[in-house]
Amino acid sequence: MPSTTAHEEKRALRAQIERLPPADYAPLLAQFLALPEVARAETVLLFRGVGREPDTRGVIAELLRRGKTVALPRCLPGRQMAAMRVFADTALVPSAFGIPEPGADCPVIPKDALDLILVPNLCCDAAGYRLGHGGGYYDRYLRDFTGETVALCPAELLRARLPREAFDVPVHLVLST
Repeated sequence: MPSTTAHEEKRALRAQIERLPPADYAPLLAQFLALPEVARAETVLLFRGVGREPDTRGVIAELLRRGKTVALPRCLPGRQMAAMRVFADTALVPSAFGIPEPGADCPVIPKDALDLILVPNLCCDAAGYRLGHGGGYYDRYLRDFTGETVALCPAELLRARLPREAFDVPVHLVLST
């Protein structure tokens, strides 16, 4: 019998997670806001959660209130992404994937100007590897990123070890309940 590939294992795990009840991210969002890395950061790349991901609107508003420069990702051709600066009144538009993202008129923040990235995921493992939606946008973006990276993962979604592929990039810190 042929062995399954990491890609196939990830696909099966995504399907399994989609059948679980939604997680409560409120404690993790509060933990994130209390991190010293967040206090030190001047510029933060967040995401707007969709589906099973946490609703990050409150975190975005709080970081803006604290005077942080906040960016959200914008999907680009070739499975690339850019960090686009947002403000409290920035209107977001749905991407091709239905994810709210800044318009092309928002200023681009160079990757090397980012201090911290909150990375979306469906689940994580103890080593900081995460399972995303499978597009590879964040793995490409994080490949040469030198700042801090954080993922939020409720305890019921934390795995001992996720299937990995050569291009997978772990985050520095996984917050879990």
